[in-house]
Amino acid sequence: MACSGATDHDRWYGLGVPAQGLTPAVRDEIARLGHADIMVGIPSFKNAATIGYVVRAAQAGLVQYFPDLRPVLVNSDAGSPDGTGRVVIETEPPDYIEQILLTRPTNKLSRVSLTYPEIDGVGGKGAALRTIFEIAAALEVQALVVVDSDLRSIIPEWIELLAGPILKGGYDYVAPLYARYKYDGTITNTVTYPLTRALYGNRIRQPIGGDFGVSGDLVKHYLELDDWTDDISRFGIDIWMTTSALTGGFAVCQARLGAKVHDPKDPGSDLGPMFRQVVGTILRLAATHPDNWIDIRGSHDIPAYGFERIIDPPPLEVNTVRLLTEFHTGSLTLADTWRGMFAPENLETVLVLAEEAGHLVDAARLRLGLGGESTSVTPTTLEMAEALSAFHFPDDLWARLIYDLVICARSDDPPIENLVAALVPIYFGRVGSFVIENRHQTTEEAEDRVERQARQFELLKPYLVGRWQQAERESAQQAASQPPAVAPEGAASR
Repeated sequence: MACSGATDHDRWYGLGVPAQGLTPAVRDEIARLGHADIMVGIPSFKNAATIGYVVRAAQAGLVQYFPDLRPVLVNSDAGSPDGTGRVVIETEPPDYIEQILLTRPTNKLSRVSLTYPEIDGVGGKGAALRTIFEIAAALEVQALVVVDSDLRSIIPEWIELLAGPILKGGYDYVAPLYARYKYDGTITNTVTYPLTRALYGNRIRQPIGGDFGVSGDLVKHYLELDDWTDDISRFGIDIWMTTSALTGGFAVCQARLGAKVHDPKDPGSDLGPMFRQVVGTILRLAATHPDNWIDIRGSHDIPAYGFERIIDPPPLEVNTVRLLTEFHTGSLTLADTWRGMFAPENLETVLVLAEEAGHLVDAARLRLGLGGESTSVTPTTLEMAEALSAFHFPDDLWARLIYDLVICARSDDPPIENLVAALVPIYFGRVGSFVIENRHQTTEEAEDRVERQARQFELLKPYLVGRWQQAERESAQQAASQPPAVAPEGAASR
């Protein structure tokens, strides 16, 4: 662990916060820091090439917008072998802070870089954030800002946009509001945004954005919750945070951050594990909190903080041939599993779509010259989408499939992680359809398509509520039909 800060060992022991996951070295460092007003947390793994830029932007934002507050920056790392932690500690603040702004902070910024402990043997982003939460609670910060370590678009203003609503407006959770390329954020666009909106009635456009602000009160609430599953210890953490803020009754808003530029990810090759962890978490939370969504109809906007910017995010290439191939292949191996997941009419439609996808992929491969040994050029996203233009995955079908899985999550039998893993090929088909249908659309026009799908989730919520209530009645009838338990002979009455 690398660190810098002042010394006061005794303060740590009177804070009374849950810190069971923190090592003695981390506790000693917190004791030396004593207290902070605002904190920036950066989870990381092998981000030496980008984290220096993120640290400089955070440093500048803290000095520029909150010069009178006592700041600390904490890097919670997964043991990166590339020197990520060293970069955090050695990165100097931008020269312009004093030379141009003529701003001198009242308090010197302390920086800490540490390797976070796993949660029950599981490491990942959630485990990194758990450590950040525990440190924030121990330091009794008023506001915590968390940003991704691979950001290429962060500017100092992000710190003010994410912390300002907490420190100035009394909000507890500040979700990011990005301008993203039309093919970016596929898990958000297809599942977390429409489902969170339909369930809880709040239009949080980026509920798993990765960059957010949290009040000290909400940090303590997170630490009090006893549902840190394996998925939450990994990529499920972001949707868990958003949902827990909503179900806990905390004040929520959004911050307009402009474009999000980070390491690109093709949904067909990079996002399978993330999808399983995120969707598994949101389904479990829906099954855990039915009282928070069963009576909600429609949705409403939530406040947005900051200036709306006109930005054209950088493009992202997507291999739609691979996506539809995975969809078709999945139907050949997972049909029996799907039969236990979906209503019969929904399953039948999915199987027909998957067969159609297989035929279209075969034709597209011939048209694009794919599959031969001499193939050396990969077609563009547009070329693949044109070759597959006849494929369409309906919005209403996708909404019903997701709602079917919410019902499955009631019992967790079979385990929801198995069902979500079986959903991945269908998710690929849904994403492929979105790319194909929006191949000629601008990012702004594609956003209208995302909104249309979200409205479809809202319109079909009675389908979910009806199936949920029916399942509840059947469970109650089954329980009532069971013979009462017989006490062992000779057992003492109480």
